Amino acid sequence: MDPRTSAQDVMRCDLCETAVVQMHCDTCLVKLCTFCVGKHIISDESKDHKVVKFQSRKSTPLYPKCTSHCKEQCEMYCNPCDIPVCTSCVASDKHLGHKFLKILHVLNERRKKIMNDAAELNETIYPTYQDIASEVQNRMSQLEKEYGDLSTAITKYGEDWHREIDKLVLKLKAEVDVMKNTQLQTLQKHLDEINKNISDIKDEIDIIEMAIDTNELSKLFSVTPSAHLYRNLPHKTILSLPKFTPGTIHEELVKVFGALSSSSSTSDKHGYSMKTTQKSPEAGSSPPVKQLLDEPETVTTIKIDIHSKFFPYLYNVACLSDEEIWTSGGDNTMKLYSINQGSLLKSITTKSGNTPNVIAVTKSGDLVYTDNRDRTVNIVKNEKIEEVIRPQNWRPSGVCSTSSGDLLVIMDSDDYKQTKVVRYSGSIEKQTIQFDDKGKPLYSSSLYNRYITENRNLDFCVSDSGSRAVVVVNQAGKLRFRYTGHTPAPKNKSFRPRGITTDSQSHILTADIDNNCVHIIDQDGQFLRYIHCGLSVPYGLCTDTNDNLFVAEWTKKQVKKIKYLH
Repeated sequence: MDPRTSAQDVMRCDLCETAVVQMHCDTCLVKLCTFCVGKHIISDESKDHKVVKFQSRKSTPLYPKCTSHCKEQCEMYCNPCDIPVCTSCVASDKHLGHKFLKILHVLNERRKKIMNDAAELNETIYPTYQDIASEVQNRMSQLEKEYGDLSTAITKYGEDWHREIDKLVLKLKAEVDVMKNTQLQTLQKHLDEINKNISDIKDEIDIIEMAIDTNELSKLFSVTPSAHLYRNLPHKTILSLPKFTPGTIHEELVKVFGALSSSSSTSDKHGYSMKTTQKSPEAGSSPPVKQLLDEPETVTTIKIDIHSKFFPYLYNVACLSDEEIWTSGGDNTMKLYSINQGSLLKSITTKSGNTPNVIAVTKSGDLVYTDNRDRTVNIVKNEKIEEVIRPQNWRPSGVCSTSSGDLLVIMDSDDYKQTKVVRYSGSIEKQTIQFDDKGKPLYSSSLYNRYITENRNLDFCVSDSGSRAVVVVNQAGKLRFRYTGHTPAPKNKSFRPRGITTDSQSHILTADIDNNCVHIIDQDGQFLRYIHCGLSVPYGLCTDTNDNLFVAEWTKKQVKKIKYLH
């Protein structure tokens, strides 16, 4: 094998291409053997060659050439003039009385600023623009589906009419297509602008990284920090979909068949927010694919103190972080535990003194709990309890925080004959989900607590113990599927769900208290596997940012941390 072309050969001298490299010219960036050092120096005597041991390469600073004195290097920096200067410049009248700094000191400060700029571009701005692009693309897909649903509704309505109105149906569908294409073009233009910014940011990052990695100081001077150009995020495009309003059969078909409301596109300056560097379950738009373990394993078990004479049981668990969990049971206290130490860190007593029904952690890290008897939803901030929701004639049960920071609350009517899910922004009601397309209730009425969570694909998932099902609707409140268990069940008992949670893979995990296991289904309701791990009456569930599962065991009053994904 030719030693000069062997993939495992050592580095060779750039001049003779035979001898092993021992030296390095920091001026010319050339690898040399000891024999070729002299030859290299005399090859261009106009340069001040800095030859060092190869291990110390790039250790010699390459000062910029002076623009006024071409044979001199700039080792100083004139602060008032904001330019590098050589010793001749310092002695000249041009800089008389000026303050000078060592150029290396100035460059170190500039390097820090550039590195901070690079960090902001890499860790905050670039990922934010990627997320925005992903959001716009998802919205475009959603727009396609919603406009498709709109066209389908018009078509079904048109089937009840005579053939004479077919032209009118086609005309309205054409209007839908025009509106859809107009809004898609608006979003595409928005996406193109965002992608261009992403490309520019990536180019800027590459330039900065090259400048930081080199020892040519002039390249550092050529870098102009630009993160400020991208801190002001683009205006968010807000789309308004038209609505189809059907009429009644009448002689004047054009007037009574129905009409589309106009669509619109607006720009919201505050529509997007800068991505934070803090990791969270929704920190990435495309999480890495993780496979289920062949055998889930219990990592640790945490004993929970419940002080209740009549209801000494553990109901709920909610992850505050990867190191801490909130729990609640049959008493009136919510407790924060260290996962690694298993020790109690903090206790919060409910404002009313009642037992909390369901607990959750908001996107901002605050504890939220429902009080069914007091008819309130409360948030704990800095150990102070704030009442945020008190509905009239309805009792809150399950609660969760969404990726947008809203709250989803399961509500039961005072007579427990009706159930609905309400979306709140603060204390403002934004959305109510109660019936399917046929006007039938989506959720059963029950005295038991119901649990709710938002999946990564923005579906709302409810553990409906009354109907013994997991009910999943999309963000618009349309039913996607019902999961009623898998046969055969571990203990041959019917599915009886309690706690519910999701993970980074959009899996839905539900506690089954009668079969002493946790069901894992995918985002479309297909059963994947059971988790056993010696569980006894599993009740509350949650997952952390690393996809570890936490299970609150009802009678044993303990929380198990379970690893089930690679």
